[in-house]
Amino acid sequence: MKTIPLAAGFACLATLAAADTPVLDVYTYDSFAAEWGPGPAIEKGFEATCGCDLRFVTAGDGAALLARVQLEGAASAADVVGIDTNLTAAARATGLFAPHGQPAVTGLPMAYDDADFLPFDWGWFAFVHNKSLANPPKSFEELAASDLKIVIEDPRSSTPGLGLVMWVKAAYGDRAAEIWAGLKDNIVTVTPGWSEAYGLFLEGEADMVLSYTTSPAYHLIAESDDSKAAAAFGEGHYMQVEVAGKLAASDQPALADAFLAYLVSDAAQNVIPTTNWMYPASLPKGFETLIQPEKSLLMAQDEAGALRDAAVAEWQAALAK
Repeated sequence: MKTIPLAAGFACLATLAAADTPVLDVYTYDSFAAEWGPGPAIEKGFEATCGCDLRFVTAGDGAALLARVQLEGAASAADVVGIDTNLTAAARATGLFAPHGQPAVTGLPMAYDDADFLPFDWGWFAFVHNKSLANPPKSFEELAASDLKIVIEDPRSSTPGLGLVMWVKAAYGDRAAEIWAGLKDNIVTVTPGWSEAYGLFLEGEADMVLSYTTSPAYHLIAESDDSKAAAAFGEGHYMQVEVAGKLAASDQPALADAFLAYLVSDAAQNVIPTTNWMYPASLPKGFETLIQPEKSLLMAQDEAGALRDAAVAEWQAALAK
């Protein structure tokens, strides 16, 4: 009879136990899974309930995530993917997503019910600046007429970048190309994603950065820093609604359903405001200090899907001149 050394035996048992643990792969953007983002707390909380291994897989921002899923097709390792409503029409058209089966979420500032994509947070895009900035612009036209330097994100890879393009289009319609032409000289650089853009702003490379009305709350709550503000634009602020969708080819459909239910539960929603710095159904102290846009802009999903490529092409053409 052969014998197995005790240490080796324990190692074998650990390997077998790991092999028996189901794995749920969630594709998400970089900042969500970062150590300071909501990912670690959500991972810990969900794993305590599921008896599984939750793995966040990052690939830049939302637009890059959808592009990856499209490339991988039905062979994708993803079980759940996070995007936003500017991308849901394109995502639905792939045929890769399945109904999420969750009740309609009621914590948004508008009625929202989508059988395929479940909203888990929302916010308004805005240009963030230091409060020391004299006379911050009150519109895109004022920004274009100023000497202020801004950093923005690429709409082809970044959901904030795409949100900005849709914001200009929703606010100005046929004048969007004119607005972009005016903004061209203000743009220091266009980054692949939000993290790079915000980092450049914090390093002093620009006067303003495309981010969210909630960004100053991070500095206030996490850093006790009251030096940042978001500029309120008179034409209104475009909204972002972030959503999660389940892949039809998921090899863990029950776990995917459980994760989506957890994502909109109090346990996860209470983590969102002070880690993802977006609005959930309930808010912590400090969010009452933020600007409240007088006008909210948001295209319907089908409208956003129909205009998306043309709006991005218009942006590219204006900045290329």
